Amino acid sequence: MFIDYMKLMSDLSNYASPKARLTRMLQSGEVLKIKRGLYTKKGDTELSIKSLAAAIYGPSYISFQSALAFHGLIPEKVTAVTSAVYKKNKNKEYHTPLGSFYYCYLPEAVYPYELQRLEEYSQGYLIASPAKAICDTLYKTIGIETQTELEAWLFADMRMDEEQLTALDVEAVNFIAPLYKKRALTKFAEWLNGKVTKCTVQ
Repeated sequence: MFIDYMKLMSDLSNYASPKARLTRMLQSGEVLKIKRGLYTKKGDTELSIKSLAAAIYGPSYISFQSALAFHGLIPEKVTAVTSAVYKKNKNKEYHTPLGSFYYCYLPEAVYPYELQRLEEYSQGYLIASPAKAICDTLYKTIGIETQTELEAWLFADMRMDEEQLTALDVEAVNFIAPLYKKRALTKFAEWLNGKVTKCTVQ
């Protein structure tokens, strides 16, 4: 598990100088510094990278390509963790001994919806639902103004499967899409509703 500075100092309180002991542990590699104030023990096999993402920078939840890959919506394996944040107004990135973490801002109005709480090694984390992950990614994608451009992005660029897309929660998409206030999301909601209606009629 990851440990914050105060907890680590408490664990080392029996030493004459906890700070000096921590310095030696860092130098020997017994403890790894993830970022300022956040540490982990070397070789920890029960450290949740997904939970760590929110500890590095938050409040945040896992989304974009990380969530798309987790839900099986894109074929690529994603190694870096990408999360969504709000009230930040700029993207952030952290490169740590445990991997790279990226944070992209979203409108505050859409942030709290369609999130799932899961656990990894008994450590909780938040991740976007399949519908939210697609909408978040569309929000940060430029150049999508028409249905043709949308379909090119879905199937050529992202290589998504149409059957999986039509299985998305349409009501969720219809609710959150307008909150982004972006044309690409409006086009996606229209496209999805058209596909689902067509399947229902058939």
